[in-house]
Amino acid sequence: MTERLLLSGDEAVALGALHAGVRLGTGYPGTPSTEILEEFDRLGGRAQWSPNEKVALEVGIGSAFGGARTLVTMKHVGLNVAADALFTATYTDVEGGLVIVSADDPGMASSQNEQDNRHFARAAGAPMLEPSCSQEAYDFTRLAFDLSERWKIPVILRLTTRICHAKTVITPQPPVQGLREPSFRRDIPARVMIPAFAKPAHHRLRAKLAAIAEWNEAQGPLRIDEPERAADSPAKAGSPQGRQGRAPLGIVASGVAAVHAREAAPDARQLTIGLTWPLPLERIRAFADGVDRLLVIEEGDPLLVESLRGAGIGAEGKPEMYRFGELNVARVRRIIAGDRTPEPAPPVGKPPELCPGCSHRGVFEVLRDLDCIVAGDIGCYTLGVLPPFSAMDTCVCMGASIGVGLGLRHILPEEQARRVVSVIGDSTFVHSGLTGLAEMVYNPPPTGHVVLIVDNGTTAMTGQQEHPGTGRALDRSPTEQIRFEVVAEAMGVQNIHIVDAPRSGQTGAQQLEQLLRTLLAKSETSLVIAREPCVLAAPKIRLYEKAAAELRQPSSCAADIAD
Repeated sequence: MTERLLLSGDEAVALGALHAGVRLGTGYPGTPSTEILEEFDRLGGRAQWSPNEKVALEVGIGSAFGGARTLVTMKHVGLNVAADALFTATYTDVEGGLVIVSADDPGMASSQNEQDNRHFARAAGAPMLEPSCSQEAYDFTRLAFDLSERWKIPVILRLTTRICHAKTVITPQPPVQGLREPSFRRDIPARVMIPAFAKPAHHRLRAKLAAIAEWNEAQGPLRIDEPERAADSPAKAGSPQGRQGRAPLGIVASGVAAVHAREAAPDARQLTIGLTWPLPLERIRAFADGVDRLLVIEEGDPLLVESLRGAGIGAEGKPEMYRFGELNVARVRRIIAGDRTPEPAPPVGKPPELCPGCSHRGVFEVLRDLDCIVAGDIGCYTLGVLPPFSAMDTCVCMGASIGVGLGLRHILPEEQARRVVSVIGDSTFVHSGLTGLAEMVYNPPPTGHVVLIVDNGTTAMTGQQEHPGTGRALDRSPTEQIRFEVVAEAMGVQNIHIVDAPRSGQTGAQQLEQLLRTLLAKSETSLVIAREPCVLAAPKIRLYEKAAAELRQPSSCAADIAD
């Protein structure tokens, strides 16, 4: 195949997974990872959204236990949710390759934190690959499946926002041929992690990582870029000379930071690491021996530089001020120069806001006018914290609104406790809200509690994806639908109300206000579902529902035959 394609990193991962023979892709939508499974589905792969990342990984583990190559995708905070499964999955032996994409978001373009998920690879004992462009995103996806199957271990493919969304040219390779068909082979000691089996499994895990480190030293993905100025050409006027043929500056980097560094310092010698855990420390040591100054360029936490120092490799890291936000060429130049002066303030942009006509607007107007203490959640409705509403008081993580609201209810004076409302979206409710509802029923505060689901019929914030409450699968085909009111009734919630989410200033706002006043005065558990389709998704939703209705109806030919 000599075709050259212009692809984003997300698209390249999807194509790499398809060409690697992936049988199933699972995940939960979250910027900047969302497009991977959508593209995989568009290319003809089998992809599905799970209720949350933990379930997605558990399904992926089962698929890999059955011998199928499996891709699991999520954003960085999603790996927090999946961590319970991840930390034990690395103890097990997977038959089919299992690759977990963690799409980190330095600078928090669309996230509540900028955690560095390289820590997860080390803590969980999972090999990690970090591509620096779309070509490497494609190549490393294929490589990740090879490594996973060779050592029977889950592999993390860590992307960052710029890699996910920037487009570069790739040259794909022929698809993998000759993969075995999925089939279950019983291996209880390798997959049932009771203490008797987990203890030796931990030893096997460390042996696997040692073997992978040895492979990384011998042939792992690593590139050395020499200075653009030829070694035998006259030195540029005023340029420093290395001692006895050593390069004056050597840079160690990975991911998108390596791209910035090559542009910022074309006269430096640069080592770009592909498999960043376990590290090829001896190859890095040999590189360090050939430079006068060894500088590590990395986004986020000083994880790489601390690892080199711990191995006795004298390396210089970035000043603390560059730990925050994304790197770019200008910032890397400042790091190289040791510039610690204040950085220019970023240009002031237009703040985000709820869309004109969004049904959440009317809800937050009511919450504001009632002076509610609002425990909020992750989604479009988080923008209710901004003016003119300013009607959200907490936001921690997916599903936390219910638990946080209950905690406030338990300890506040009654006058304040009766003002607390938990607001959560429909997709988030399925993701992490069900257990919060169970907590509310099981440990109800003395004043009761009110949970408000703002149901707009889609996972709107990440691009209008489906979830189990919509009745549509990832490809928009009809499937079974979870009905929140039925679930809540079965769980034992005492008061359940379904209302039309009010448009801003409409009569419905008065009705919602009166309902909330009534429920807040009760010492009972209450769930209010405010339903109104997302204004951007509504036309598409109508088309999907029409297509589903047509599928449910027998065709005219079938009806004629029946007659």
